Amino acid sequence: MRRGRGFSAAATTNTERRHWARLPLAIPVFVRGVNAQGREFLEFSTLLNESAGGVLLAIRKPLRRWSRVSLEIPSAPLLKNVTLPRTVRRLGARVLRITYVEGWNLCGLQFLRPLA
Repeated sequence: MRRGRGFSAAATTNTERRHWARLPLAIPVFVRGVNAQGREFLEFSTLLNESAGGVLLAIRKPLRRWSRVSLEIPSAPLLKNVTLPRTVRRLGARVLRITYVEGWNLCGLQFLRPLA
């Protein structure tokens, strides 16, 4: 990596770490997981940005790093006789990082399988 041409090492590293473009969409989501006491939980939260490889989740409940969660995107009921292309509503992910901001846990999640 060359230096001295207007690029900082941190900016270059952050750019290179992203495999997919992020979409800044606020999407409501149900988050299912297991807390530190081993009890299952369900919490309504918001995805703040999305990519094929993961999401940024804003959630009040504290999550543990490396824990796995299931994300379910709610949708309106569809008519039974309407055929639509296959869509994904339930996604498995694991927590890679957590930042606490003003009462919210901002969690960087990686999908267990990238979206195609």
